[in-house]
Amino acid sequence: MYEYELAQLRSAELIRQAEHERQAREAVRGLRAARREAAARAAEGEVHTGRPRRHRFPRAA
Repeated sequence: MYEYELAQLRSAELIRQAEHERQAREAVRGLRAARREAAARAAEGEVHTGRPRRHRFPRAA
């Protein structure tokens, strides 16, 4: 009987741990999505193409 109770406790602990890890993954996923949305909203107002306007080095003669 003692081993059965230990197995039940261990099973319950594993279930709690799995739920905690699942919630942590969901939180990270939500933060990433929010960051992506914020970056997309910030990029909407920008007009530039991301390329430098001038060449980095002058042309050789």
